[in-house]
Amino acid sequence: MDIPHLTNILSSTFDPNLREEAEKTLNEIHKHPGFLSLLLQVVMSNDVQIPVRQSGVIYLKNMIVQYWKERDPSELADTSAAFVIVEQDKATIRENIVEAVIHAPELIRIQLTVCVSQILRHDFPDKWPGVINKVNGFLAENSQGTWMGALLTLYQIVKKYEFKKPEERQFLHNIMQVLLPQLYARVVALIEDSSEMSVEIQKQILKIFFALIQYVLPLELITTDFGKWMQVFQTVASRDVPPVALEGDEEELARLPWWKAKKWALHILCRLFERYGTPGSITKEYEEFSEYYCKHFAVSVTQILLRVLDQYRRKVFVAPRVLQQTINYLKNGVSNSLHWKIMKPHIQAIIQEVVFPLMCYTEEDDELWQEDPYEFIRVKYDIFEDFVSPVTAAATLLHTVVSKRKQVLDPTMVFCVHVLNLPPEQRDPRQKDGALHMIGTLADVLLKRKMYKVQLENMLVQHVYPEFKSSLGYLRARACWVLHSFGDITFKEERNLATAVNSARICLTEDTDPPVIVEAAIALQFLIEKQEGSKKYIEPHVRPIILQLLKVIRETENDDLTGVMQKLISTYGHQEQVASIAIDIARDLASTFVQLLDGEDSDEKAVTAMGILNTLETMLNVMEGSKAIVLQLEQVVISLIAKVLELSVMEFYEDILSIICTCTCFEISQSMWAVFYMLYEAFQRDAFDYFAEMMPCLHNYITVDTPAFLANSKNLEIIYNMCKKMLTDSSAAEDQQCNAAKLLEVTILQCHGQIDQWLPFYIEAALERLTREVKESELRTMCLQVAIAGLIYNTPLLLSILDKLHFPNTNETVTAQFFSHWVSDYDCFFGIHDRKMFVLGFCALMDLPKQMRPQALLQCSPQILPALLVLFQGLKRAYENRGEGEGENEDDEEGASDEDELASDEDEINEDDIQYIENLAKKAADHLDDEDDVEDEETALENFTTSVDNEETDEYIAFRNSLQALQANDPEWYSALTSVLTEEQGNSLQEVLVLAEQKRASLESRRIEQQGGYMFTNMAVPSTFNFGQ
Repeated sequence: MDIPHLTNILSSTFDPNLREEAEKTLNEIHKHPGFLSLLLQVVMSNDVQIPVRQSGVIYLKNMIVQYWKERDPSELADTSAAFVIVEQDKATIRENIVEAVIHAPELIRIQLTVCVSQILRHDFPDKWPGVINKVNGFLAENSQGTWMGALLTLYQIVKKYEFKKPEERQFLHNIMQVLLPQLYARVVALIEDSSEMSVEIQKQILKIFFALIQYVLPLELITTDFGKWMQVFQTVASRDVPPVALEGDEEELARLPWWKAKKWALHILCRLFERYGTPGSITKEYEEFSEYYCKHFAVSVTQILLRVLDQYRRKVFVAPRVLQQTINYLKNGVSNSLHWKIMKPHIQAIIQEVVFPLMCYTEEDDELWQEDPYEFIRVKYDIFEDFVSPVTAAATLLHTVVSKRKQVLDPTMVFCVHVLNLPPEQRDPRQKDGALHMIGTLADVLLKRKMYKVQLENMLVQHVYPEFKSSLGYLRARACWVLHSFGDITFKEERNLATAVNSARICLTEDTDPPVIVEAAIALQFLIEKQEGSKKYIEPHVRPIILQLLKVIRETENDDLTGVMQKLISTYGHQEQVASIAIDIARDLASTFVQLLDGEDSDEKAVTAMGILNTLETMLNVMEGSKAIVLQLEQVVISLIAKVLELSVMEFYEDILSIICTCTCFEISQSMWAVFYMLYEAFQRDAFDYFAEMMPCLHNYITVDTPAFLANSKNLEIIYNMCKKMLTDSSAAEDQQCNAAKLLEVTILQCHGQIDQWLPFYIEAALERLTREVKESELRTMCLQVAIAGLIYNTPLLLSILDKLHFPNTNETVTAQFFSHWVSDYDCFFGIHDRKMFVLGFCALMDLPKQMRPQALLQCSPQILPALLVLFQGLKRAYENRGEGEGENEDDEEGASDEDELASDEDEINEDDIQYIENLAKKAADHLDDEDDVEDEETALENFTTSVDNEETDEYIAFRNSLQALQANDPEWYSALTSVLTEEQGNSLQEVLVLAEQKRASLESRRIEQQGGYMFTNMAVPSTFNFGQ
């Protein structure tokens, strides 16, 4: 095979008549040694046509992504996938790929950069230390042509360490100690050169610097030359762009390197100030830096950014991301007195001439609304868009400055009200949209100020309600948005609340513009949540509202609307008019879910689909009183469960498992038993990692309808196979294995006396796990509890099983090992259930006839009662903690103070953040030091209740009865157990016995009361501003 031959094969993939044969040939040869090296030569060859080189580089990238990493064949289901690129080819690629990146055209360079990233991920620094010398060498050359490829490679190196902890970044810092001065020299040499290639290189250097400081600021690395670097960032941010970057299509302009370089310079300035340079909001290690930063750069940076805003104010093009970063920096500067001093004289001009225009409905908005209203909805509700949107940045700046600085709110509101009160002929309707947008953004601030709060209802009536009938869709949508922004105001006039609800309802059910319908639905949700009186106005129309909502969810695939549906179902689901269409609603939602599942993947669609599953679960909960409807709803959700499992759509596994849990909480239909077998098939196929999430469902299947569970012997085998797989698979985490042991314990206790034939298998699976390394005490405890459950199930049978078990690499009997581990690990039994099991297990052994007690148990006699007394002390605390937890009330929330504004010379000290960051480790350490608190908390696995977790099975009473019986029937062993007790331990034993008697009397009293012996009668215990001007 040579370059022309491989080139010909790649070329053939473009010919429909030759493609199949060419792809077959590639599949046959791609694993041959030398193939990858040859493929890189084809990609680098200027004699090969660009489309063929593109095809080759994509094939190369896919090979490296899939086959570069060393893999353990035993971990792979498909052994053919264990192929790894041979070291000879790897060495060739590593030796030549940086040069390939340097000399490749842009389209090919992009794919080669991905290859570099993958190789660095697996081979750097151990197997590819030479890449640093290459980068350094190419940067040192006096040729711009080599710099970009070297910088792209260096960027990938820095990205590898970008999110590492400080202690894991030292190798990177050592590298940058050498290369950072080199980068500075290059950017300074280029900064006066405004050519496109020069600015591209500058941009790449800025990206490297940002990745270096994004999460950790290496003070020892940058302190010496920081002032020089700041000069670079400020120069790039402030310099003029060439005329070619100011005229033309704005989306195309924003992609030009001059604007991208500005964006990255501002990105760095924002990050430096926000994370490391804001006094009062950073950790101690950056305090000195923050003071230095504000003292030396607050004035100059703020002045530069004000000039950027002035450019926008003068209608000169500013790239959206540059504008957004500029506003974000100034928003952070509001809280700092040095920055605020520069901003304050200009703040009203910024609000009125920058923020206000940004918050108005624009030509671009209108174009998108008219051409694709569904895309308009997606953009407006996309949280990721918010991170890059100048509009969101403007709204955040407005809210921040109004809430944190004095004498800003009043002039801002005067401006907004002036716009609202302009005669229609003097005002662009878009300006009213902007004013309402600003007022709605300040809703929480206005609701705290009495002067404004008393006028808000009048503002809605006078300026918002009329827009529900506007001929302009965007104003109708804005009216709905403002309504939900002020959804929790107190209406003085009932008719105004009625108007609000009916207006939103009509917009939802009768409007023809999808964005209006979406806003109306969300407004209704807020009104239902915040205005109790609104429910009666919605109730007569709930059926058409829900039907319209279903239609809109299907058309828009908007995840916010599934929340509206959940609220409507949970509020009105009990009504006949909703119950009568519940099945149709569920089928409609299911149809939309399948539509989403079959469509193209996207984060938005995934969130919407999850919302649909959550809504269906809400319906099941709300309708639980109507068995006939629930059974039909189950059929709908089962079809979705089957589809998700069949297609292995793992991102929805947790959601469907939650639904299965809901469907099996109180009763398990025959259809839901079919789902049990689907779960097992999924577990065997690809749901192994979701075993912990399956636990609530599996627990329900065992405990909710135990007779049905036992009716099919296959079910016990399924539980065994799943747990055995979890306990023996080396890839399973110990917390997952704890769940498996817990499930075995639950099954043994729940199926008392009915699974004798399976008990040996369950016990062996748990105890065999203890023969291998166990890192966490919880897993050891859980495995021991499986055997303890066996003692409670049938003590003689369990002892017989232990006698027959034999594990390799030990001469000690399993019985002796079990009792030794159990008694010595008494301090690893936490919570209530685990301690209760410890006690009940020894009660079962005390109740054994003398001749049946194993010698291994008798050898542990001196340790048993002291261990039990420690357990009882822990139980007492745990019960007290449980009682305190149930009696706790939520803290009363008080409204935020109106007096939270800062004077002009004040800095905001974010004490909560500082204390949280600095004291987090201390609090964690304190918590860990207070062992009693940790041990007495109920463990997560206690949520999976067993047949012993009830008041009728009281461990104190059981212990008292067993100990008294032992004293009468076997005084010799009783003496062996008690004679070792110290005086203090003897007193503790008496306290346990007294408490046991009290519990017995209390339990007897409750039994008598339940039988009608006691009757108690419950006694009641008596308990200046006007929006219109």
